[in-house]
Formats: sequence, C-alpha cells, structure tokens
Amino acid sequence: MKNLVNFAAAAALAANGASAHYIFQQLSVDATEFGPFEYIRQNSNYNSPVTELNSNDLRCNVGAEGATTETTDVKAGQAFTFTLDTPVYHQGPISIYMSKAPTTASEYDGSEGWFKIKDFAPDFSSGEAVWDMSDSYSYEIPSCIEDGEYLLRIQSLAIHNPYPSGTPQFYVSCAQVSVTGGSGTYNPETVVIPGAFKETDPGYTANIYSDFTSYIVPGPEPLTC
Repeated sequence: MKNLVNFAAAAALAANGASAHYIFQQLSVDATEFGPFEYIRQNSNYNSPVTELNSNDLRCNVGAEGATTETTDVKAGQAFTFTLDTPVYHQGPISIYMSKAPTTASEYDGSEGWFKIKDFAPDFSSGEAVWDMSDSYSYEIPSCIEDGEYLLRIQSLAIHNPYPSGTPQFYVSCAQVSVTGGSGTYNPETVVIPGAFKETDPGYTANIYSDFTSYIVPGPEPLTC
C-alpha cells in the first residue's frame, strides 16, 4: 500500500510540472550569507532540471556562464552552505563536486576533471529510505586540496520518475571560489562531466517504489583527506 501511495504522489508531482522544481541559488561561507546568485552562476532555465546525460549543461546548468559571476575567497576547511529557493521536492541524492580552474573560475567552462567531496545519500536504518530533502546543504572545503580557483558544484539527482519509463532529473548550480590554505596532498578520483553519469548506473536506474532497500550514489567516491 505504501508503494501505491508513493507512486500516486509521484504522479501528482509530475503533473504539477515546474511547481515541483527548485534551484540552488544562494551561497554562504561560515556565517556570511551572500545574495542570490552573488557567487553562483545564474542559469537561464528558471528552476527547471537538466535531463540529457550528454549535455554540457550538466556541469553548471543551462546558460550558467562565469564571466558575469564574481568569485569569493574561502579557506581550506571552511564551512559553506548552498540554499535553495524552496526545499528539495524530489527523492534522490545530493552530491557536491569541485573542479580546479586552469586559470580563473570565471573563465573556466568545467571541461576538466571533477572530484566529489560529499554525498547526501538515503538512510535505510528505519527499514525504509529516508532522504535529506532540505532547503540548504552544508559541508566544508577539503583541507587537503591545492590552492587556486575552483567551481564548487552541487547536484540534486531526482529519481522520483523511475527510468526507463521516466527520466531522472539533475538540478545543478556552480559557485566560484578561490581557495587558500590547502595542503595540496590530495589525490582525488576525477571524472568528466558529461560522462560521469550513465544510463546503466544503478543509482540512475533505481526504482524507489519497488524493493528499494539499498542505493549506490552515481559518480566517484567522495574525496577523503
């Protein structure tokens, strides 16, 4: 019965269209909260998702350019928070990635390697999946990365419309940060975007309404310093 209720709820959300969408629009560093899109690249598709796995828009979202976005200073080990326009509405993991710019973050298109620093995965300890569907997500800049300018990318992979009858949705934003104080001892597993996520990934094809007792978040393992 619970699965039938969940399926009906998912169908209702799908019918609502954009009303169930959301966007990561605001960055905070420690207790300092910046304005919407002050250091986050402004997208041009309102709060709609990216769905094509081979699209460059998977990097930072549709129309999200760096030239008009400022870059903020952060220290390795410092806390940061991404805040949305409305709480996450769809089941699925939240992941945070970084990619070092060859020169400046504002000039960088995100075509180099990306490494993951955090996953917010489902908790099955209660006997069913509990997702962290919040209005903000916080973590720390890894202490072991190199100094330099980076794209700091957050991604919500919404799997409420199970593949292949439905299409998973990526809600993505990139902040531009300049990191100092890192040890430079890291050796991350990097991936390219697009290319990091495939139609055969168990975390992409998972059906949350049928025998859903475990979950593997797509992408590489998060960096550990």
